[in-house]
Amino acid sequence: MFTASCQSIKAEQKKKSESPKSEQADVAENKKVAEFKLDNGMKILVKEDHRSPIVTSQIWYRVGSSYEPAGLTGISHMLEHMMFKGTNKFPSGLARKIIAENGGRENAFTSRDHTVYYQDIEKSRLEICFELEADRMVNLTLDDKEFQKERLVVLEERRMRTEDNPNAKLYERFNAVAFLSNGYANPVIGWQHDIEGYTIDDLKQWYQDWYTPHNATLVVVGDVKAADVFQLAQKHFGPIKGRSVKQSKKSVEVQPLGRKDLQVKAKAQLPIIIAGYAVPSFSTAEDDLEPYALTVLAGVMDAGAGSRFTSRLVRGKELAAWTGVGYNSLARLDSQFSIWSSPAHGVDIEDLKAAINGEINDLQQTLISEEELNRVKAQVMASAIYELDSVSAQAREIGELETLGLGWEFVDEYYQRFKQVTAEQVQAVAQKYLVEDRLTFAQLIPEKGDAQQAVGDKK
Repeated sequence: MFTASCQSIKAEQKKKSESPKSEQADVAENKKVAEFKLDNGMKILVKEDHRSPIVTSQIWYRVGSSYEPAGLTGISHMLEHMMFKGTNKFPSGLARKIIAENGGRENAFTSRDHTVYYQDIEKSRLEICFELEADRMVNLTLDDKEFQKERLVVLEERRMRTEDNPNAKLYERFNAVAFLSNGYANPVIGWQHDIEGYTIDDLKQWYQDWYTPHNATLVVVGDVKAADVFQLAQKHFGPIKGRSVKQSKKSVEVQPLGRKDLQVKAKAQLPIIIAGYAVPSFSTAEDDLEPYALTVLAGVMDAGAGSRFTSRLVRGKELAAWTGVGYNSLARLDSQFSIWSSPAHGVDIEDLKAAINGEINDLQQTLISEEELNRVKAQVMASAIYELDSVSAQAREIGELETLGLGWEFVDEYYQRFKQVTAEQVQAVAQKYLVEDRLTFAQLIPEKGDAQQAVGDKK
C-alpha cells in the first residue's frame, strides 16, 4: 500500500439509487468502488474483484492509540483482544471456530488511528461474517475474569515485542521524545503501568464511546455484487441503533524549536541510530504537494539496491551494515521522516553519522537527475501496485483512506500527482524539513549480555 494520500477531498458526487429493499440510499460510484450509507450512520464500501471466488470483509473503527488520554494508553489494543471473548449468542472461541469451519480466517489489528477486524472467506459465506461482526458491535461480553487473564497476555506481548527487542525499545522511546504534543508519542500497545491499571469499567466505557455504527466503516472486496452486499449489510447492521460518537479533539504537534537527543541502553550487539525530522502528513500539510515530494525523497535515499544509501553507504563506502528510511504520510496527525542505520563492523558511529549528513547536504544543494527521479518514481509506484494484488490489501487501502478522512476516491488522483513531482520540489522539502531544528536523534547504546534477536542475528 502506498504511504501517502491526499488532504481532505471535496464533497463526494452522489446519486440516488434504489437499494435492494426498495429503500432510497445515497450511493456514490466510481469505476472501482460503490458506497452505501445506512440510516444509523454506518458506511459500506464495496469493490468488486471477480478474479477468484473469495472475499474479504473488514470493519474499520475510527479509534486507535492517538485517541487515548493519559493513563489509558493502549486501551484500544486491549479492547481489540477482548472483542474475541464472545457474546451471549456466540461465546468465546465460537466465532473463530465458525469462521474456520467455513474455510476462512479472521484477525484484527490496532494502529495509531484505527482498529480493524477482518475475515477472509469464500464468497458465499460472507453473511456469516456480517452476522458475527454485527453481534459483537453491540453485544460484547466484557467479563472481568476474562479481562484479568487477557491483561496478562497483553503484558507478555509487550515484553516480547518491545522490552526484549532493542530495535522496538529504541523506537518506542524515540516517539516519546519526537512527539511532544500529539498522541503518536504513546505506544500502540500502551505503557506497562497503564496496562496494569485498566479496570473492566474503563474497557466498557471505551467500547460504549467508540464502537457504534456511526464510527464504523465496512469495507468488502472480492467476488461479490455490490447490491448483494448492501442487502446483507442492511439486514445485519441496519437494525443496530445509531448513536453519536464521542468527540475527540485532534491534538496538534507544537512547532519544533531545536534539536532533541536521547540515548537508550539495551542488550544488543550493534548500536543503532534514528534521525527523525518533524514533517507534515497529508492531513496536516499546508501545501499538499509536500507529502508527495517527501515520499520521493525517501525513495531517493533508500528505495531498492540502487538507492543512494544502499549503493553509497552500505556497498560503496561500507560504513553501514544496513539503512532504512521511513515516512508515513497516511496519518491524521503530524509525522516523522526517519532515517535508521547501524554501523558496519569496525566503523565508528560518528563516521556513519557524518556520511548520512553528507548525503542529506548533497540532496539539499544539488538537484537529482531526471533519470534518478524517474527510476525512483517507477520503483515506488510498482511496489504500491504489486502490494494491491490481493483483495485484502485493496480493502485495507480503501479502509485506511476513508477512516483517516482522506477519501477512498483519491487513489487515482494520488498516482497522477505523484508522477508529477519535480526534482525542484524534492530539493525544496529536503531544504525545508531535514534541518537541525526539526531533528530528534536517538541512539541505541549496546550493553553487555545476550540480546534476543539482536541486530545482525539470523532467526
